[in-house]
Amino acid sequence: MTAGNHRWNGKDLLKKLVEWPGEAVVWMKAKLHTEDYEKHMLHTSRPLEVDAASVETLRRRLQTPAAAIGASAGPSDRTLVERIRRETDRLNRNNVTRTEAYRRMYIRHPELHWALLAHMVSRNGGWCMTDLQGELLPYLLSEEQRRSVFAFLERANALIFGDAYPQLLLYEECLRLQRPLFHLLPHLGVSRFMRGVWEQFWQERSPIMLTIGLIVNEQHYIEDRVVRHPHFRRTVLDTLFFHTQSVLQLNQVVFPYQEGRLIRLGGLILEDFSSRKERIEVGKKLYGILFGLPSVHQGILRFASGKPHTGSRADFWPHLFSARRLSPPVPRGELKERLDGCRLRPGALPLYSPPLEAAWNDQPVAPPEPGDWFRSPEVLDFFRTIEPPASFEMTQAYGAGLGRIELAVLAGDLLE
Repeated sequence: MTAGNHRWNGKDLLKKLVEWPGEAVVWMKAKLHTEDYEKHMLHTSRPLEVDAASVETLRRRLQTPAAAIGASAGPSDRTLVERIRRETDRLNRNNVTRTEAYRRMYIRHPELHWALLAHMVSRNGGWCMTDLQGELLPYLLSEEQRRSVFAFLERANALIFGDAYPQLLLYEECLRLQRPLFHLLPHLGVSRFMRGVWEQFWQERSPIMLTIGLIVNEQHYIEDRVVRHPHFRRTVLDTLFFHTQSVLQLNQVVFPYQEGRLIRLGGLILEDFSSRKERIEVGKKLYGILFGLPSVHQGILRFASGKPHTGSRADFWPHLFSARRLSPPVPRGELKERLDGCRLRPGALPLYSPPLEAAWNDQPVAPPEPGDWFRSPEVLDFFRTIEPPASFEMTQAYGAGLGRIELAVLAGDLLE
């Protein structure tokens, strides 16, 4: 729709449908260009190799009786455990504090690949949280629905941090004292699976094995506590609106990376969040993008170090989003088309994408449900060499998805 002062109406929808074939041609040309770009980038890719012998060593380690029990903790150990818990609680205040804590951990210890992966995935969690209070989704979801999705995202984000960050802090203490302390992991509520993974990392120093271990652990950790929790099944995952997550882009994970002065988006689409296996495999593929594509890796580091996480999508695309409202919310019946792919239409204002602090108040983190998910070494089947995915460039796909959301909003406005 061209710029104007009238509302978006049926004629505009018909015009949009007439224009669709031409837009499809433009989209196909852009897709072919994207495929050529991906092929070029993959020439420099490198696999993240997993040694089969290391996997078998870990299997034997997990099957030993000692792996099933935690050693007793002396006074100094209990003091350390309490200090780690306090520091974790301090940083587990909201998505922004968690995301920055991951980044700082990676800067201090670049061998902890998972910390950078967690930083980038946690950025996505924050963006999804603020989208719920941004320019478009409030037209599609009720306040109750948005609060339910936020509670779901916040719980998963907080629980993963509460489980994983103490492990990273304990590793720092191991480095400081120059000796392993992983017998204390059970006292921090960490699965015995991770004791085996960390003890092997201490000996072999393979960041790939450790990263896969943490991916597997965290997705199992939230399975019953969040994904299959009756409350979140009823209020989010089993609801009709969540089944349209592909339209709402809740299932896109994008990694902004700086290429010259341009910010491109790499990433993947998670088709079925309810599938633990798919979440793990997508996590591994994201790891492959992050550390298996050197140019993307360097571009992500430039972005992450230069753009502190606020929760606003203006962090990566300020030409399309604004962290401040530049005009009052547009009432239904007066909506107009503002997007043209990854650009704004002439005269259109950027979409409002608030920082987290403006979108949601901090939520107290309820204690996690007790229990250890680990039952069988069968999960070691996930420990395989990771090849960067052939399709990873999401710049065009993200813009197209955003356009679908806007179209859904405008089409819904016709019914008002």
